[in-house]
Amino acid sequence: MILFPAVDIKDGQCVRLAQGKEDQVTVFSPDPVAMAREWAAMGCEYLHVIDLDGAFSGLPRNAELIRNICSAIDIPVQLGGGVRVLDIAQAYMDAGVQRLIIGTLALEHPEQFASLCAAFPGRVGVSLDAVDGMLKTKGWVEDAGKHIFDVLPQMEEAGAAFIIYTDIARDGMQTGVNLEALEALCEKTAIPVIAAGGVHTLDDLKGLLPLCAKGLEGAISGRAIYTGTLDVRAALDWTRTTR
Repeated sequence: MILFPAVDIKDGQCVRLAQGKEDQVTVFSPDPVAMAREWAAMGCEYLHVIDLDGAFSGLPRNAELIRNICSAIDIPVQLGGGVRVLDIAQAYMDAGVQRLIIGTLALEHPEQFASLCAAFPGRVGVSLDAVDGMLKTKGWVEDAGKHIFDVLPQMEEAGAAFIIYTDIARDGMQTGVNLEALEALCEKTAIPVIAAGGVHTLDDLKGLLPLCAKGLEGAISGRAIYTGTLDVRAALDWTRTTR
């Protein structure tokens, strides 16, 4: 199991939102590059970066900052937020991003998503963000009108390399993960799944371990690692025992 520390960027700062709401923001650091260095120095294997400004606007807003993050650390970065055309995807790959996370484009323009997957084989995944299984788009502010299971065949056909599943109701709330929904998703697809939303303690991570046998790749944690309810070093020590 991989622990993905989250660096969410808004207005040039490292923040967390509650349930993805733009007006419910907590600033944890004025320097996202410094936070990226900190997580890498602790021994994290992968960094999860979201350009929140890009997710809400549909355009990249923190490209230079993301380039600086990639240059500052020696672990791979997966990035989402505002990546909706090939040129932007290519620019981020050139900047050092290892994997791209696509949300709105994958749901609204599946043929373009498939083109991205073909252009960067094994490096483009999809973010499926839902409330009670119903998908949201455009930074979680619009209803997609589809259930997660409705779009899985399309994602598989397009060549998605991984799925990030976010339970929006639990994101940033530290209320525990939705094990039932994650298990159902893992059983429905052969695409590796990453859990997001609700990771609060090491016990939450441990509760996910049985799903690794069903295709779970790891879990993203944000607020919990910043407030300290999840001790990153202890979590990393434990994840290494799961290999």
